[in-house]
Amino acid sequence: MKVSFEVREDFPVEPAVIFNAWLDSAEHSTMTGGEADCSDQEGAGFTAWDGYITGKNLKLTPHRKIVQRWRTAEFKNHDEDSEITVELEGTNEGCTLILTHRN
Repeated sequence: MKVSFEVREDFPVEPAVIFNAWLDSAEHSTMTGGEADCSDQEGAGFTAWDGYITGKNLKLTPHRKIVQRWRTAEFKNHDEDSEITVELEGTNEGCTLILTHRN
């Protein structure tokens, strides 16, 4: 079953802090509590949550937008990959993160 949703959350940090943490292995691991192997390069693969999630960076707009294709260990071979978009909008107090999940 395909699922789509959007989550918005405000953070008291500049967009660059979240952008960089999302794409840094050590910081992503600390943020989620699971081991991650990340990259800040478009087209590069990544893993998260101790290998439960695998994927690829599709588009990276520094400090503004991350688009990734990913799948979990529970996906069947015939299941399509999911796609997430993380948008970061600066605010007076820090930033708003908008995460959109498709498929």
